[in-house]
Amino acid sequence: MPGKWLAWVAALGLLMSITAPGAARADQEDDRLDDLFARLKATSSTMEAAALEQQIWSIWIESEDVSVARLMREGTVAMSQGQLGRALERFDRMVELVPEFAEGWNKRATVHYLMGDYQASVLDIQRTLELEPRHFGALSGLGLIYDAIEEPSAALRSFEAALAIHPHLAGTRQRIGELRRELSGRRT
Repeated sequence: MPGKWLAWVAALGLLMSITAPGAARADQEDDRLDDLFARLKATSSTMEAAALEQQIWSIWIESEDVSVARLMREGTVAMSQGQLGRALERFDRMVELVPEFAEGWNKRATVHYLMGDYQASVLDIQRTLELEPRHFGALSGLGLIYDAIEEPSAALRSFEAALAIHPHLAGTRQRIGELRRELSGRRT
């Protein structure tokens, strides 16, 4: 099923992003993001887009707060090892400590998604997007949820919103095409 494949790819991308190096001060308020997003939208190179995406993820996960950085690391490792309850505990604590840190909410949304708790995931995605409206990962995750609950119109809108921010999401572009064909077939 395409939705499960996309979920796996999205989760893998989120997990891989935790290991990328970056600057000491970072989050959705980081001054470097505006330039990175502008370059991401403007580039025609998939290699450059991948590098820019990695830089954005690196900034999103960073925190000057040692406790938050530790929780991020521990939660992501637990998630990658399938210890979803442990991961959820770490991300719960993170959003309590720093409720204005978008990536804490996004990571928790990912865990909720992997646990099959789509309602909790959607709530955390909404909070992520309130804090960082350009969060293409959260928008893609929302699309995956709508795909999983067989709401193709909502999935399409979410995926299109992600693609408007990050035009190089190949899997998302492919799923948009599939959803458009599916929806077109329903109308005839």
